[in-house]
Amino acid sequence: MWTSYLDWGLADFSGYIAADELYDGPFCVLSIVDNRTFKRLLYQVLDHDPDHRDITAFFQRFRMALRLRRLKLQGVTTDASPLYPGPLHEVFGDIPHQICEFHIIKELTKAVLRAVAKVRKKLAAQKPVGQRGRPTTTAAKRIARRRQRLQQKVGDLFEHRHLFVQHDLTLADRRTLQQITRGLPQLRTLRELMEEVYRLFDRRCRTDTALAKLAKLRQRVHRFKQVGKILNKLRSPNLDKALTFLDDKLLPSTSNAVERGNRRHRKMQKTVYRVRTQEHIHNRIALDMLRDSQKDDRTKTIKVLHKARAS
Repeated sequence: MWTSYLDWGLADFSGYIAADELYDGPFCVLSIVDNRTFKRLLYQVLDHDPDHRDITAFFQRFRMALRLRRLKLQGVTTDASPLYPGPLHEVFGDIPHQICEFHIIKELTKAVLRAVAKVRKKLAAQKPVGQRGRPTTTAAKRIARRRQRLQQKVGDLFEHRHLFVQHDLTLADRRTLQQITRGLPQLRTLRELMEEVYRLFDRRCRTDTALAKLAKLRQRVHRFKQVGKILNKLRSPNLDKALTFLDDKLLPSTSNAVERGNRRHRKMQKTVYRVRTQEHIHNRIALDMLRDSQKDDRTKTIKVLHKARAS
């Protein structure tokens, strides 16, 4: 059955795969999915955390399946885990290795939101402490107004914090952003840097062009001392590898194909079964793959039944 499943899964093999690992208690599930047809091609359930030997053996199994069918691998997309670069180079040689764009941008957006939270905390600490009760003197009223303005500023920054990392902003969003960052130029710089980062992943660019833009962006961040320490993720070499897809129009920029299967597996854990052993996890995934392979025939059968009932 496994051979027939691979024949079905590799019949329209795109040449691009996504690989990922899923941790389920003491077990780990390694998966390879076609990154364009979204078919799970290979998996393995381990009873320990994977190391380079496990990943290498896993990729060697997949390479053997490709060789038997005279297929060639064109590119691989993974997350930023250090498990994959070494085994990929050892098994498949010098092939394009794309780091998932989503994981890189996720780390950058977390850093930006932490920077905004730090500014909110600093503003909250600047609120003056007044006397209890209704302010009556001129000085007390001045302190109350200043305290209210700072509290409003902190509230606005919290309510609209998503504007600092949102991909596209409308004119209304930009007016709101200008208003809440008045007197805080470092926050406006953060938003400008995020826009530059989003432009790096524009498919109309080439990898060399994007890397040149990234080098200038890193120099710009280095000049802003208040921002430079926060956005250390911009100096990560994984960001360079996340731009590999720009030279290949067919290479997907994310590993969503394999992540989708992992999300489905986690949902099954909550709704279908509770007792998890290595054998049960193995059988659960095998059943899920068998259902995928029968999906086309099942759809045709349903259409024929509906047509017969209608006539």
